[in-house]
Amino acid sequence: MLGSEVWTCFIFYSTLLILKMYIIAIVTGQVRLRKKAFANPEDAERHGGMQYCRTDPYVERCLRSHRNDMENIFPFLFLGAVYSMTGPSYAVARIHFLVFFLGRVLHSVAYLLALKAPTRSFAYVIAQVPCVSMAIQILMDVASFA
Repeated sequence: MLGSEVWTCFIFYSTLLILKMYIIAIVTGQVRLRKKAFANPEDAERHGGMQYCRTDPYVERCLRSHRNDMENIFPFLFLGAVYSMTGPSYAVARIHFLVFFLGRVLHSVAYLLALKAPTRSFAYVIAQVPCVSMAIQILMDVASFA
């Protein structure tokens, strides 16, 4: 199964995206510790008391970044997997996967560092272009079977 260049390329970028999501989760945990802002009473008690069972704007920003990743990366994983099965050109597929990956990395950086608008929106749109393209190509390939 890993014999296909397109499939291997998809696996490479998908794995990088999953690792990026893990990094955001680790960053969120570290920010919780640094800001002493815990969601659960048992964690707050362990780190100084119930007064630390609270929200923090930067922790919330990290959580929104992670949620946004899930809302966008999970559909990419489906689209990219199906798209890889349609027999696309390796060069075109690689561009799709790379552009999505770079867009998501820029989006996370813009979110976590609160970069000036419209940086985050720009990154979002850039990452959506290959997803829309893959979805259209998938639909064109399967439309005759519907």
